[in-house]
Amino acid sequence: MARYALKIEYDGGPFAGWQRQVGLASVQGTVEAALARLEPGAHKLAAAGRTDAGVHATAQVATIDLAKEWDAFRLSEALNWHLKPAPVAILAAARVESDFHARFSAIERRYLFRLLARRAPAVHDRGQVWQVQKPLDAEAMRAAAAHLLGHHDFTTFRSSMCQATTPMKTLDALDIEVIEVPHGQEYRFRLRARSFLHNQVRSIVGTLERVGAGAWKPEDVKAALEARDRAACGPVCPPQGLYLCGVGYPQDPFSGPSAIRACRA
Repeated sequence: MARYALKIEYDGGPFAGWQRQVGLASVQGTVEAALARLEPGAHKLAAAGRTDAGVHATAQVATIDLAKEWDAFRLSEALNWHLKPAPVAILAAARVESDFHARFSAIERRYLFRLLARRAPAVHDRGQVWQVQKPLDAEAMRAAAAHLLGHHDFTTFRSSMCQATTPMKTLDALDIEVIEVPHGQEYRFRLRARSFLHNQVRSIVGTLERVGAGAWKPEDVKAALEARDRAACGPVCPPQGLYLCGVGYPQDPFSGPSAIRACRA
């Protein structure tokens, strides 16, 4: 058996999430079906992150064991052919060592959340952003975000269905960029950590939006974090603005240099 890493891009809109589910379309099931066209039989992908329904990815990573030894470029090309017309693409493939695992070998994950503030409905970005009608106070959101950086108990920002063994996580970065767009602004939240709790990113962004809208003060976010109570969290924002945009490894299987450096580029 030969092990391969796949870098995968997808639009999460049509899917019930990454994970294979009986009777529902999933990204995992779609890619595994394409693999079965190349090598008949059952296949099981292991992913760096199990994105929820409606969540997108620009750089998901998954590993798969195949009986045949493939040229990496030919493997990605063949999979892309069989993935048509699904909104899923293999950006790169690489042969990796048998002990490399997309999830357990990862040392960093990066997420992007796109929030559009304008009155006119989103047309070209429909299904790709969370839209609100009024501009937000970016400086207030940045002040609130500062309270979340570092190692904390993130129970407040954790789904009640989260299966992680501990709510303790270290948030390494939370940057907010404002981009002027026609008749509005786009706020881009970039978060980086070794790993995240279920719904942690959407809970954080939804809470920060309340700060930006003036309904919360920045110090209210600190109080919510310290409460360690899910009821203290702000609203969980919808999934369509969320993207898994990078996974870091000690050695990037797709290009060789440190994945941390490549992920930050």
